[in-house]
Amino acid sequence: MAQGSRDNDDKIAHFQAVTGLEDTTLCERILKAYNWDLDVAVDSMAGGDVHDHGLIAPLAGSDQAESSSGPFSAITNHRDIFSDHAFLANANNGHAVMPYQRGTDLIWRVATLPFSIIRGSYNIMYGAFGVSMSIAGSILSDSIGAMGFRTHQYGAPTREGASSLSPTSIGAVEASDFIRNFEQEHGMFHPSFERRSFIDALRLAKVQFKFLLVYLHSPDHENTPSFVEQTLCSESVVQFLNEHFIIWGGTIRASEGYKMSISLKASTFPFCAVVMASGNHRVALLQQLEGHRSAADLVSVLQKVLDEQGSSLVAARIEEEARESNRRLRDEQDAAYRAALAADRERELQRRMEAEQLASEKAEAERRKRQEAIVAERAAQEAARKKMALEERKQQKASALGPEPEKGLDSIEVLIRFPNGERKGRRFLSSATISSIYDYVDSIPEFSADNYKLVANFPRVIYTSDKLGLTLKDAGLHPRASLYIQIED
Repeated sequence: MAQGSRDNDDKIAHFQAVTGLEDTTLCERILKAYNWDLDVAVDSMAGGDVHDHGLIAPLAGSDQAESSSGPFSAITNHRDIFSDHAFLANANNGHAVMPYQRGTDLIWRVATLPFSIIRGSYNIMYGAFGVSMSIAGSILSDSIGAMGFRTHQYGAPTREGASSLSPTSIGAVEASDFIRNFEQEHGMFHPSFERRSFIDALRLAKVQFKFLLVYLHSPDHENTPSFVEQTLCSESVVQFLNEHFIIWGGTIRASEGYKMSISLKASTFPFCAVVMASGNHRVALLQQLEGHRSAADLVSVLQKVLDEQGSSLVAARIEEEARESNRRLRDEQDAAYRAALAADRERELQRRMEAEQLASEKAEAERRKRQEAIVAERAAQEAARKKMALEERKQQKASALGPEPEKGLDSIEVLIRFPNGERKGRRFLSSATISSIYDYVDSIPEFSADNYKLVANFPRVIYTSDKLGLTLKDAGLHPRASLYIQIED
């Protein structure tokens, strides 16, 4: 949302710059009426169509033509600067520029030309070529259109930083057309002109910390052929310009070249100017050269500009390097902070995971302990139940035996050997059954085996369940018997 608001503010500023309207609210209403389409709104202003929307009447006068501030500044302490010349546009505002001179001082002022005046003068000048768009409109298109980049440069070294993207803005298209026509007429060897609009060339010069050399080409001027062949395209000038400058060229037959010739008030051709981007979206005019000059003279003047003004580029480079160094330092500090923060978060996460794991293990141990306690309690209860049941069973067995009979002819003495080697004996009536001996064994408190058998040695007889009903006399145990207990699996 904030980005959209800034874009709309930029469009309002562009619209004010082109049309000369100072009422921000009115400009905003006009742009809203055209769905914030800047090109359509500007074209409608040019043709007076806005009146149909009930927003504003067509512009006819020039009361709002001038503005006392703008994107251009001049360096006033250099003798080589021609007075009352200024430049035309910057990358953000798309202003047309007119010179302003007060007294003898060199004061540069940006003036937003009335859109209808610019359009009318341009159509009169170039109606023969069928060019119907206004100068200010094309400036605006260059400012907000896609950036056009130079492709391969024939006959000249490719400048570092140039892009291979096809040009798309009007200024870039005109620059490419100028280079193509220039090469057709004057050959492939020439300075490395930028295949981009003036604004983009100015940006490139600022980024590379170089001055921008502007060459305005007048094909019909009598001095143009000799200047191009003897001076501009001479080996020494080409080498010097390619090494020290960003070069932008335009023909005055094209809209951008024509606009610049008007803005710079070029009185004769060939025409060259040296400019640089300064602060607050301004452009400083450092030097301009008019008329035919020799290669040596051109190089001498430009070298003087480099000598006198090069310190500003050095200062700009140092300032940019300082900003870049500070930016890298901030980035490194931010990266270190983010890394430390990430490490702290990782440690905190690890600590929480370890704490959660310990809590989980503790909870699991407590759960197992409770489970074991429950199992132990149940086992104890079961053991107590079994013990009680066993005791009741032994009591029942003992009660079923009745009292031990006295010695006599009708009694039998039975000696029983237990698995632990202990021996116990008891008297039974001869009429008692084998099961009575089992009941006796089961009634002994110290013995608790559930699965066992009584066995006689001589002769060996195992008293299984099928023999439990036999009387002791019938089993051959009268008058005395010796048995042992055999534990079964």
